Amino acid sequence: MPAFRFTGRGDGKLIEGVINAPNADAVVEQLFNRRIEPLEIHEIKSSSGDIDLEFLVEWPTDDDRILFARQMYTLTKSGVSLIRSFQGLVESTHNKRLRQSMVRIIEDLQAGKELSAALADHPRIFDRLFVRIVRMGEETGRMDESFKQLYQYMEVDKNTRRQIKSALRYPTFVIIAIVVAMFIVNYFVIPSFTGMFSKMGADLPAATRMLLATSAFVKQYATYIVVSLFVGVYSFLSYIRTTDGRLWWDRMRLKLPIVGSIINRATLARYSRAFAMGAKAGLPVLQTLAAVEEAVDNAFMASRIAGMREGIERGESLTQAAYNSGLFTPLVLQMMSVGEETGGMDEMMAEVAEFYEREVEYEVKGLSSAIEPILLTVIGAMVLVLALGIFMPMWDMSSAAMGKAKH
Repeated sequence: MPAFRFTGRGDGKLIEGVINAPNADAVVEQLFNRRIEPLEIHEIKSSSGDIDLEFLVEWPTDDDRILFARQMYTLTKSGVSLIRSFQGLVESTHNKRLRQSMVRIIEDLQAGKELSAALADHPRIFDRLFVRIVRMGEETGRMDESFKQLYQYMEVDKNTRRQIKSALRYPTFVIIAIVVAMFIVNYFVIPSFTGMFSKMGADLPAATRMLLATSAFVKQYATYIVVSLFVGVYSFLSYIRTTDGRLWWDRMRLKLPIVGSIINRATLARYSRAFAMGAKAGLPVLQTLAAVEEAVDNAFMASRIAGMREGIERGESLTQAAYNSGLFTPLVLQMMSVGEETGGMDEMMAEVAEFYEREVEYEVKGLSSAIEPILLTVIGAMVLVLALGIFMPMWDMSSAAMGKAKH
């Protein structure tokens, strides 16, 4: 749907904004319904021409959402109404999808809809936890406090996501580099020795024959190998986008050597931080767990959290349900138990989040130290195989040539 930028006058003030409508006449009608006298209306042209390729428009990033929550906190704390706050933010928002969503939210607010309900109509931008915290702000009359909690939580969550990606990025690059190096050696380096070895007329060592056979296979079926790798990667990525595939992959990620424990702790830190925010906002335990289930961004842990909710519905305490889930360490379970007994669950879960975040930060810093010995071992094994398979026959050949020269 086309977007129109308008300038109008209402209540003696100059008002500017953006409206999504089929045409300019519909914009005029909407403005009159809002008791705004239109002065100027201009259609916002798509950057791709007359055709609006909606699927090419980027979704808001974490930074966009954090900035939005921070700006809303500042505006609501200053006493600016929600409609005026959104109208002001529409002009300064660069992400098109977020801007369009804000325009629709303004229309919903003007129609008498609550902000939480208006945000819930855009689930890919404002998740369940975001909506529930805003709803709690509406119920308590502390909307500014809700937005403050949201942007603080999202900033910490963004840092946790970055740590998870950092933990996965280094070993991924190492594996790719080793695979590429092995392919180059087999395709370009070893074949250059094949002719020389064939002229020796002597029995070659087993390591050399193995290298030559491997190189010949790679050389002959290089196209099929490359295509198979691409098909395999594409099939894997397609599979983990399915429900069963994501559940399997999220479970396997937690069991990966070295980085699995980092991912596990980082995900639990996100869980604890989100739970602490829900508890501080006064959400019931079951509602908090339902929101946190989406916040962890891990299908396997989400299934365990769903099991915790079912346990609490059967009459178990939160600590007992957490123990049965098998997700938490004894130290964390003890802190949760204290939180239940004292009524300070939000403070205890915040402590749990900080505990896991410190663990993640420490392990990420030591990740390179843990991977470097493995990398050196693999490279050393490759050099050893090349030395035994390539240089030993050359050494034998040169020794034989020197012996003949002496005679």
